[in-house]
Amino acid sequence: MAIGILIKNITCKFIIIHFLLFVTFLNTIFAVKQQDFKTCDQSSFCRRNRAYADQAQSNPAFVSPYIVKKDSINLQDGVLSGELLNTINNQPFVFQLHLLEDNTSRLRINEKTPLKPRYDELKDFVLFKEPAKTLNYTQKPAGSKGNKDPTETRIKFGIKRQNTVIIHHEPFQINFLVDDSPIITFNNRGHLNFEHLRVKSAKNANQPSDSDKSPVSEDQQKAIQDIEEDGSWEESFNGKTDSKPNGPESIALDISFPGFSNVYGIPEHASSLSLKETRGADGAYTEPYRLYNLDVFEYDMDSPMSLYGSIPFMMAHRKGATAAILWLNSAETWIDITKPVHEPVKDNVENHHDFRKEVPISTFTHWMSESGVVDVFIFLGPTITDIFRQYASITGYTALPQYFAIAYHQCRWNYIDQEDVAAVDQGFDKNEISVDVIWLDIEHTDGKKYFTWDNGKFPDPVKMQNDLAEKGRKLVTIVDPHLKHEEDYYIYKESKELNLLTKDVNGNDYEGWCWPGSSSWVDYTNPAAREWWSKQFAFDKYKGSTSNLFIWNDMNEPSVFNGPEITMAKDLIHHNGWEHRNIHNVYGMMLHASTSQGLKARTEIPRRPFVLSRAFFAGTQRFGAIWTGDNMSKWSHLAATSPMLLTIGISGLSFAGADVGGFFGNPDTELLVRWYQTGSFQPFFRAHAHIDTKRREPWLFGEPYTTRIRNAIRERYALLSYWYTVFQNTSVTGIPVIRPMFVVFPEDEKTFAIDDQYFVGDSLLVKPIVTEGQTSTEIYIPDKEIFYDYYTLELIHGSGRVKFDAPIDKIPVLLRGGSIIPRKQRMRRSSSLMRLDPYTLLIGLDQKGEATGILYLDDGETYDYEAGAYVHRRFSYSSNRLTSTSIPIKGDNSKFIASIKDVRVERIIIVGLEKEPSKIDFYHNDERNRKKALTYIWGQKNVVGTGLSTNNLNEKVLVIKDPKAIIWRDWVLEIST
Repeated sequence: MAIGILIKNITCKFIIIHFLLFVTFLNTIFAVKQQDFKTCDQSSFCRRNRAYADQAQSNPAFVSPYIVKKDSINLQDGVLSGELLNTINNQPFVFQLHLLEDNTSRLRINEKTPLKPRYDELKDFVLFKEPAKTLNYTQKPAGSKGNKDPTETRIKFGIKRQNTVIIHHEPFQINFLVDDSPIITFNNRGHLNFEHLRVKSAKNANQPSDSDKSPVSEDQQKAIQDIEEDGSWEESFNGKTDSKPNGPESIALDISFPGFSNVYGIPEHASSLSLKETRGADGAYTEPYRLYNLDVFEYDMDSPMSLYGSIPFMMAHRKGATAAILWLNSAETWIDITKPVHEPVKDNVENHHDFRKEVPISTFTHWMSESGVVDVFIFLGPTITDIFRQYASITGYTALPQYFAIAYHQCRWNYIDQEDVAAVDQGFDKNEISVDVIWLDIEHTDGKKYFTWDNGKFPDPVKMQNDLAEKGRKLVTIVDPHLKHEEDYYIYKESKELNLLTKDVNGNDYEGWCWPGSSSWVDYTNPAAREWWSKQFAFDKYKGSTSNLFIWNDMNEPSVFNGPEITMAKDLIHHNGWEHRNIHNVYGMMLHASTSQGLKARTEIPRRPFVLSRAFFAGTQRFGAIWTGDNMSKWSHLAATSPMLLTIGISGLSFAGADVGGFFGNPDTELLVRWYQTGSFQPFFRAHAHIDTKRREPWLFGEPYTTRIRNAIRERYALLSYWYTVFQNTSVTGIPVIRPMFVVFPEDEKTFAIDDQYFVGDSLLVKPIVTEGQTSTEIYIPDKEIFYDYYTLELIHGSGRVKFDAPIDKIPVLLRGGSIIPRKQRMRRSSSLMRLDPYTLLIGLDQKGEATGILYLDDGETYDYEAGAYVHRRFSYSSNRLTSTSIPIKGDNSKFIASIKDVRVERIIIVGLEKEPSKIDFYHNDERNRKKALTYIWGQKNVVGTGLSTNNLNEKVLVIKDPKAIIWRDWVLEIST
């Protein structure tokens, strides 16, 4: 017995030592090393297209070789089509300009007669629905009345014909104007370069015939031919070779934003909100922004290098105008940005649309993708909120999450066993800290085989989930896309037998390395694979799972430890024979979508899924949340969360967060507290840590830190009804949950580059503290705006940069004047236990003594709200009168109302009144004859239970006690002074 125990202990220690050595080895490999990831110069198509752009910019005589073929223009049913010719190599192309509803257009360019089809299936995965074409347009053909220029075609479109598109024929160029003001131009710098498919043995395929009449010089032709020869058919990186069987097939196009000095978007990068220049300027990056989903451990700050997700969306904003584009391409993509001062924009259109005149600082961008076709959506606004709606109507609106999903999540790699999970669960109760979700990483599985349990560590997963459910808590388990090569592993066996795995260049199932060792990857581009994957989440398939379990899709860039750049080789083969290079950036989203569908389908009554993904693309917002990946326990990484999440949010993906405390490393107590305070005001709120870090559950650091962390989490729970209301607004408008300053104040130029403070909704202004030892900060306050300290309701005096105290127990949060926000003051173990608790309304009056606010509530779980099972209230305060009225319901909400019939407003707090009331009356609209006088408190007395600080509390605060206002009924509160 003793010998047996000794042998068992030695064996366990041997396994643990080898595992830790393996983890250390991986960390050594994957700690970010620039040499592990390509630069533009090491990516041949980027190098070629940058060189092509250099030729165009350095040669004053350069003329783009692409022209519109004479008499090829045709406009029918909202689609203008035509043929292009590359006059250097005589290659023909076709283009289409779709005029769409809601001030939107779409430009598509493809080869006219390619050797074989180019990849053009991305629209099937990304587009929410086929965009509707508009018939509100007027064409002015070349040489017609009103358009005397024989080399251009003009179209006025939009309901008021406020938009103009000008297609210049020689060279090919497209200009968009709104109200006669230039907004977006294509190919005005001549960087359009469409590498046609060709036969490798045809050495002179790129050369023009003697009969070709090219408008470009012979030197220019030779330079471009030399560029095309460079690394076109095969290239290697770090000892791994890309066979490139199709040869050069890249596409590139310059897109300019005249008069716009700020552009935003193209996440994910650890960079600023307002995108930086990548060539030439002081402080500019030397590399283009790269979009190529990669597993980048401990990523660098202030860098354009690729991270885990890619959204090829860019927005430009200036006073009076906003525009955006979506570059619909999932291949590796690089974007150069330059902002030369007063550089003229080349054009040959009439003087009243002359782009050659001096303009304010403009932004010039150069988009380069390795394969596919040119497919660009153009959003003309004209306002920021218009842009959000236009983009969401194309790629889909944010899915309304379950209520628990926006509460607090506790995670680490890894909670050791079932007893550990129970101990963590009890630790939250003992320390009176709310939590909604506990997470399990890869060690909960049987040998890192997903959809399984380590029965020795987790002998009864159903009981574990049910124990959590008794307190309203959930469990999340990890399910990655790599499948362990083990013949008795049913998931791998089935996928292999059904031929659902990604193939290598020889047509065999691809084998790479990830956490389990030798692994294969499901091909989610295959509809049969997506359907099969979704079915694996059924309760009879995923043994030990319940409806209380939700999913985490990690490593889905995809991460391949022995692959080039730690990902899949580009020449792997997917469904229908497409290479991985074509679909790389959308791969993770297709896994995310399949998992989400699986959770939705596993119950008889569909419930909203919660699935967290690390990789993302345009459209991910339809399927769930994401996070910013494997960050570090450093102040710089905390500081980066704001611009990163703001950028991701304005790019359509609002449900996003960063690992609280940092994934790698051990934060000190100050950093951890500040991170919790910041995370509680970000959309996805999860603490997470690496297996090698010290345990850091919120109570492990002792006082006063436990109290400070508890208070940060409590503030999140107090505001959950407000957060949920903002999420619902996002799900129908596309306006992000957290909003950059310029979104809320679009005419204030001082806000355009601010990314260290932001709004939650349009009522709460948040300024995270991200510097060690910092106890004060400055917040930019726009002119003629009233704000109140959220905690004390003290009126904020001044505008511009205003100094605020920031003691360690809180970060500055301001309530915007004119706002009414709902709160719940009673803290519970989890959010579901707060469902029937009463509300507090917090009201901050503006200069006019007015305020408005919204409250949305439903069951927080099902899709019944789609049939009208919800309550949507509008609160309005004006002329000393507060009203609650219903926003029209689309459907029947009677059953839902019955479930919350007694939920009431128990307290109303108003700040901004000039003097104490003499009387306050209240009545429900259907009981006017039962008007009653209410009790209230004026000033600092007896603020216990209001959630307000007793320090420096505004003396002019009115607290109205329990009006017993039923939340779903219309009512009126009248204040007499």
